Amino acid sequence: SERRRLRATAGGKPSGHCRTCSRTAAAAQGVPSVLAKARGEGGCWGPSAFEPGRGEAHSPPKEMSRRTAGELPAGLSQRPPSHSVPALPDTTASNSDLASVFECAVCLDYVLPPILQCQLGHLVCSNCRQKLTSCPTCWGPLGSIRNLAMEKVASSVLFPCKYASSGCGITLPPTEKADHEELCEFKPYSCPCPGVSCQWQGSLEAVMPHLMDQHKPLIAPQGENILFLATDINLPGAVDWVMMQSCFGFHFMVVLEKQENHYGQEQFFAILQLIGTPKQAENFAYCLELNGHRRRLTWEATPLSIQEGIATAIMKSDCLVFDTSIAQLFAENGNLGINVTITKC
Repeated sequence: SERRRLRATAGGKPSGHCRTCSRTAAAAQGVPSVLAKARGEGGCWGPSAFEPGRGEAHSPPKEMSRRTAGELPAGLSQRPPSHSVPALPDTTASNSDLASVFECAVCLDYVLPPILQCQLGHLVCSNCRQKLTSCPTCWGPLGSIRNLAMEKVASSVLFPCKYASSGCGITLPPTEKADHEELCEFKPYSCPCPGVSCQWQGSLEAVMPHLMDQHKPLIAPQGENILFLATDINLPGAVDWVMMQSCFGFHFMVVLEKQENHYGQEQFFAILQLIGTPKQAENFAYCLELNGHRRRLTWEATPLSIQEGIATAIMKSDCLVFDTSIAQLFAENGNLGINVTITKC
C-alpha cells in the first residue's frame, strides 16, 4: 500500500497535496522519516519552500530544521569523524645552522657580502682572501666569481657578534655587524697609552691596573679641575705627554701630542679620554684651557672612550690644536700648563 501511494504521488496529483509536495515525496524515498515528520508537523511548505518555475529548494524554518536533523539516520545526520594529520618533521634550519654555512675555512669568521667564490664554489672571507693566492679548500685559483645566491641567503641570517665568546649575546644582520663590533662593550681594550708599542689587550676593568703597573710613572691626581703641566715642549720630534685624572668615580687620561704635519710644521694636539665605554663617555664634558698674559685659548667637548682611540680625532683635528708659535705665547720656561676641567652632564 505504501509503494502504491508513492507511485500515485509521483504519477498524478492526489487531492489534498500540492504538486511540489508530490515531487518532494518522490525524491525523499530514501528518507521517509524526514518527509513524514515534515508533513506531520508543518504540512506543505508551499511557495516559501520552493520558487515556482525554478525547482530550487529554500531552507525550511530553523525550528523545523533543528527537529528533523535529530531524526536523520546516523550516516546522514553526522559528519564522519575528523582525523588529525600527523605533523611533518621540523625541517627548518635554525639560524645558527645557517650562520655556520658562512664560516671561513681559514679564520672561522663569517663570510659576509660581497661574497666571492672559487671556481668550485668554496668561500673565503674578504680579510683572508687578500692574503691568499689559491683556494684553501681545493687549492684552485680564487677567481672573482660573485655568489649572488649566497649573498641573498646571508641577508636573511642573523650573525653573532665576533665577541660572543667574551659575553656579547647580540645577533645582527650582515649590514649592521661591523658597526656593532667596532663599539661592542665586550670588545677587548687595547693599551691607551700613546707613544709606546704596547700590544696589551684586556677587559675594561684591567686597563687601569695595567697602566699603573706597566707604564710608570703615570700620576693620577684626584679632582674635577686639575693643572696638566707638560714639560720641555721644545724637545724636537714627536713627543707625548700623558696624565691620569680621577673624578666622579671614573679615570680619565689627558694626552698632549706633538707631531709634524704634511708641511713639516710642528703642531700640538690635546685631548681627553675616558677609561670607559662610549656610552659612559656621553655623561661627561671637559674643557681644556690655555691661559697667558691677557690671552685665553679654550676647547670644550665630550671625552672620547679609550675604545674609540684618539688617532681619528687627531687626524680630523677634533681636539685642541695649536702650533708652536701659539704654544710659546702660553709657555713659561719651556713648560706648558693646561687647565683640565671635567663636568658631569
